Amino acid sequence: MTNAASYWRCLRAVCKRACSSSYVSDHVQHIASSLHLTYSSADAGYPVRLGAREYRPTLDIPDYDVKLLKPQNILEMLHAGSRDIGFAGYDWVKNLDVDVIELLDLELDPVQIVAAAPRDDILATAKQSKKCIRIASEYEQLTKDWIRERDLNAQFIRTFGATESFPPEDADMIVDNSATGSTLKANGLKIVDVVLRSSTRLYASKAAYSDPRKRSRIDDFVMMLKAVLEARKRVLVAFNVSKENLETILADAPCMTAPSVSQLYHSEGFAVQVAALRDEVMTFVLKLKDMGATDIIISKVCQIVA
Repeated sequence: MTNAASYWRCLRAVCKRACSSSYVSDHVQHIASSLHLTYSSADAGYPVRLGAREYRPTLDIPDYDVKLLKPQNILEMLHAGSRDIGFAGYDWVKNLDVDVIELLDLELDPVQIVAAAPRDDILATAKQSKKCIRIASEYEQLTKDWIRERDLNAQFIRTFGATESFPPEDADMIVDNSATGSTLKANGLKIVDVVLRSSTRLYASKAAYSDPRKRSRIDDFVMMLKAVLEARKRVLVAFNVSKENLETILADAPCMTAPSVSQLYHSEGFAVQVAALRDEVMTFVLKLKDMGATDIIISKVCQIVA
């Protein structure tokens, strides 16, 4: 796990120019998020391997090339049509105002883009006084749009990292991403508004998605990723139950469409399988025991193709 973390610190996307070459994101704030995407791809049947060149891993799909880049670059290339698919945060799509197609929200790396300041009454005070306030951010377009929407008299200050360090001397307020709010709190900042909610998503260029051959391959890739994401929400619960208790248990069984039921060999009992939601499984198992179920097995599900 340690070696994987060091190798995959930059991975935020894996895909290709659907028959030529594709781009993967290099902008990741947490190693855990990087590993999620690496293992998502592997679970989907597309293992990613790091070669001699760290920014050019390989994806086990014929004709797919992968490259690690920052999400800003990925989106600009998708917008220009020079690449086909890639992963990036929704916040950068809005900030760069690129024309791309969203294929899938992986719900990884969830963050809020927030306005924060040392004083939580800064917006009310600024509107009342009409005083020009200094707002620092890496998100130029998002921030300027928010300033207009809020009808603020403000000066935008472009930052290149460490935005939270600007107030109070060099800015009155910032617009920045926040997952837990701990960094803002550590710098004496309070959230005064939520500008946008973002997560890691898979995008395609319009040119690639309008090509029938490329679109078919892209849709297959999306389907397999969806299968992994859906599987991670569930576990497979298998158990045996007597004929007398079968209907009672099935009436209360969590499942996707219907439970799978088969009769036990040389027995009047039945074997049942259900794909239960992870956050409900322990409650369900306790109910099974109370209702006489035996031989309960809980297994990991790798993919669920609807």
